[in-house]
Amino acid sequence: MKYDNLLIIREDPIAIVMLNRPKVLNALNQALMKELVEALEYLDQEASVRCLILTGGDKAFAAGADIREMVESGPIEMMQRNTLALWDRIQQISKPIIAAVSGYALGGGCELALLSDMIVASDSARFGQPEINIGVIPGAGATQRLARTLGKHKTMEFILTGRTMMAQEALAAGLVCRVVPAEACLDEARKLASDICQRSPLAVKLAKEAVLKAFEGGLREGLDFERKCFYLLFGSADQKEGMRAFLEKRNPEFKGS
Repeated sequence: MKYDNLLIIREDPIAIVMLNRPKVLNALNQALMKELVEALEYLDQEASVRCLILTGGDKAFAAGADIREMVESGPIEMMQRNTLALWDRIQQISKPIIAAVSGYALGGGCELALLSDMIVASDSARFGQPEINIGVIPGAGATQRLARTLGKHKTMEFILTGRTMMAQEALAAGLVCRVVPAEACLDEARKLASDICQRSPLAVKLAKEAVLKAFEGGLREGLDFERKCFYLLFGSADQKEGMRAFLEKRNPEFKGS
């Protein structure tokens, strides 16, 4: 896998996808987003990969969308270009995605982090949706995903003022799950990924789907889906191995079947 805007590091069962446009602080242009989706979909199909880490550079995870591609565009052109459809494909990735965020995660960069399943932030991380400052609003999901995480009033303040949020505030608000020194950010994401990789791949996949259901529909629908996934896993070899290992007081050996 060779890309112009990404670096892929295989550490099976973990794969690290690194945004690589450092001269523009990893601004998200169409070429980068297309490569990112293709890479994530490819790795999602790799049986030897169980968890994905998405990261950027020390100065910026991603400082936003590439404004140069949009400044003269009209509404019809933007609809026909439909680059935001790529973001929907990221949400279909079945394996867990951990965002390791250092420096700026602004605009589309913040939205990309929000698309991940967990965020490990360095103490230098700075989150924000500054679109209001250039006459638009977020378009890749921030108004919805932030509202489900931060609540209505904090989201309104965040998006309507365009202010930024530092890592410790993001941790207190539930936006990120861990904050570590900048030099330890990627290693902390690796530790979290390694922990997940020790679990049954089938159970991890269905658990991710069930949690995401909570953001997509009503409570009853989510509970029904969770229950079906719970029953379904009793047809797996991993379920038998996991429960027998527990009773036998040993570590399970999950095979993903």
